Amino acid sequence: MRTMIIDLRLQPGAMVNELSLAAEIELGRTPVHEAVARLVVDRLVKVLPRRGLMITPIGLEEVREIFEAREAIECGNAYFAVQHATAAELAELRRLVEQAENAREETAVQRFLDDDQFIHRFLASCVHNSLLQDATNQILMHSLRFWRFYFARYHIAESTLISHRALLAALEQRDAQGAYMAMREHIRTSRALLNKLF
Repeated sequence: MRTMIIDLRLQPGAMVNELSLAAEIELGRTPVHEAVARLVVDRLVKVLPRRGLMITPIGLEEVREIFEAREAIECGNAYFAVQHATAAELAELRRLVEQAENAREETAVQRFLDDDQFIHRFLASCVHNSLLQDATNQILMHSLRFWRFYFARYHIAESTLISHRALLAALEQRDAQGAYMAMREHIRTSRALLNKLF
């Protein structure tokens, strides 16, 4: 069900009910009820008293929260990854960034979006802090849903797909402040694209 929400098979703002969801995914009502309760905690589903369940809409306020949370958490991840990432992890991060750059140059949007998620999630794992990793995964789940929503509605040029090269360079140089600022610039550049949508 989470995947159906994130990949927009269940559209933002759509009204749903547990019986129809149970039929669609071919499960009983009890596991669906438990899943819905978890999705409410994850802020992917809202309970509307006397109306039912609504897939959480994507509006200006939700997007503001996503980007502010990303900046607060992910800039810290970049800073601490300089201190904690192993040489092997930085080599893997370089491979992931090169993969994303190839997708960016080909304007392969879905591939880039997947690669981008891998980079941000992998960077969080390089910090070796389970609390930060959990917080990052929660934020990136909402971010991925938003970008799928955005990319489904707008023409995407290569310039729309933000490079990770400056971030990688700072991390490889073990420059904590540079990594922090590169991540901040990466997120703020992404946020500036939203003027089209909101």
